[in-house]
Amino acid sequence: MRKLTLLCVLALAACDAPPQSSGAPSGQPSGQATGQSSKRTISTPTSSQLSQFKSVVASVEPVAERECNARTKGINCDFRIVVDDRPGQRANAFQTVDKQGRPILAFNLALIADVRNRDELAFVMGHEAAHHINGHLGRQQNNAMAGAILLGGLAAITGAGQGAVQSATDIGAGLGARTYSKDYELEADALGTIITRRAGYDPVRGAAFFTQIADPGDRFLGTHPPNAKRIETVRRVNAGL
Repeated sequence: MRKLTLLCVLALAACDAPPQSSGAPSGQPSGQATGQSSKRTISTPTSSQLSQFKSVVASVEPVAERECNARTKGINCDFRIVVDDRPGQRANAFQTVDKQGRPILAFNLALIADVRNRDELAFVMGHEAAHHINGHLGRQQNNAMAGAILLGGLAAITGAGQGAVQSATDIGAGLGARTYSKDYELEADALGTIITRRAGYDPVRGAAFFTQIADPGDRFLGTHPPNAKRIETVRRVNAGL
């Protein structure tokens, strides 16, 4: 039960790109979930947009794998980029790993339809790949476990009942998972900028995707940093290239 609760917290607290205006991003099972577009109308991609997606995948995937191999040791860098074709979803993309540890980058149909150009799509793709390269999923899991152990242990020490200890454990996991989530987003934006640029796209133009979504502001224990800070990070890293 505790393990299941922890996995649910990780899915909800993890990252990627834009949060929806109502608050925390939607989760995906066992993964690094992006937030969703604030658009209320759910779009469907045209055939040309699907072709654009395939073209961007062909450009970004080998670059992401090269960066992964150059920056890491002992992790699987064979990215699998897939389309989540379940109907009725708002725009979303997320990073996860399969049972064999292979990194998965998933994009749903609404996101493929909502991006305005190849640069935006390439930037989101590079950002998601950067989460895996930077090991954010594992680091977030460790943070969640530490928070769960800390608050759950404190509750147990005070003589709280089993239900109260479980509640404290759940809260601790949630707080732990969110502790560095904004930092992870900015790290992924920075490395995503490099991947996007080296794949032949304009990361600054790509980061304009943030202008389409609700700004989360600088909320305490929020999962995403302000959009302006993310765009500034992309501009700064790109200028350094």
